[in-house]
Amino acid sequence: MKKLVSVLGLSLWVSASVVAQVAPEISQAFSEVGLNAKAVANSAVPGLLQVQTDKGLFFISENKQFLLEGNIYDLKNKQLVNEQVMKSIRQTGVKEFDKSVIEFKAPDEKYVVHVFTDTSCGYCRKLHNEMAELNKLRITVRYLAFPRGGIQSPTADELQSIWCAKDPKQALTDAKAGKAIPQASCKNKVAQHYELGQSFGINGTPAIILPDGRLIPGYQPAQALLNTLSQPGA
Repeated sequence: MKKLVSVLGLSLWVSASVVAQVAPEISQAFSEVGLNAKAVANSAVPGLLQVQTDKGLFFISENKQFLLEGNIYDLKNKQLVNEQVMKSIRQTGVKEFDKSVIEFKAPDEKYVVHVFTDTSCGYCRKLHNEMAELNKLRITVRYLAFPRGGIQSPTADELQSIWCAKDPKQALTDAKAGKAIPQASCKNKVAQHYELGQSFGINGTPAIILPDGRLIPGYQPAQALLNTLSQPGA
């Protein structure tokens, strides 16, 4: 397997075109546990390779025998290895879909957050109810679709109708207020949004991606979110 350049102890990920470089034995090992290996790189952890999959980041031993799921903490640098790797992946991933988001833009924008959302999620509705305050705090919100029940669920159908509505912003607001949304169909990116969220390891909503790639797995009140945005990345 071709080695990738390492900067500050963390391997650089290349684009999704690297799929062809994933060794067959790694693809096979991950497929046996229901995962699709998308990219492989050297890890900051000696003896381990890091593997980006369709369900998040995993690690595998160099001899391909042991597969690890979960957080790895760097005691020397006092940081999560997983998070350092995933931040750049998230940043790149959401930018690729910026033309298909539903955006609630702050008039005097300072921060832009991407939020994976589901119309049936109570905390998603709670966050959306604070949109005026979020915008007043100079936070722009860009929504991506994440139907928690899967792409074949009724919520996925509703999200597709929202993304295909004449006024997607109003349709999303109406849906989060419990109003029925007229069925609509068009070419949309709802399925791709869902797949992107899964590749980040997201399994619940709201999931908030900060400008530096940090992930907040859940609801935060507007002021708390501003405080988080004001802090440097971990």
